[in-house]
Amino acid sequence: MKPTALFSACAVALLLSACGPSTPPEPPKKAAPAHPKPVDQSRRFPAANRAEVTLIETSLYGKEFLPGGNIARYKRGAREYEMFLIRAASANAAATLLFDFKSQLANPKFIAHFGGYFGDDAGVPTFLFSKGSWLAGVRGLPEADADTVARDFAARLDFD
Repeated sequence: MKPTALFSACAVALLLSACGPSTPPEPPKKAAPAHPKPVDQSRRFPAANRAEVTLIETSLYGKEFLPGGNIARYKRGAREYEMFLIRAASANAAATLLFDFKSQLANPKFIAHFGGYFGDDAGVPTFLFSKGSWLAGVRGLPEADADTVARDFAARLDFD
């Protein structure tokens, strides 16, 4: 090998070693799920007049911003209504879901004593509230009736 070629090869090797070893990129971290996987919460719904409880895996009521949860259907005389329950990862996550859902309501009314909202969701009267990591609500009843039903429902939800 000629001395100039040897010198060039050494110079290139020296320059490359001066740059230091390149650190491989860190593997992407798995994001924690925003909401726990829904499980059957039938025990949290009042039993009187309850027809069925359905577990929905994702997008409760077809709303992309909502995770899955439980819907309980009730029939009292000729009146039919639903209660729903979603477990969020935290109280902050439940509050965020509350405000996201509120933004979907027509003419949302703040219910100060409950910290929730009442409004029209695609033609269905809807009462929403959060308690701890729960987002819950009553659909299909006028405000006064929904408030009464929601009080009983809220008493069944534990804080965490």
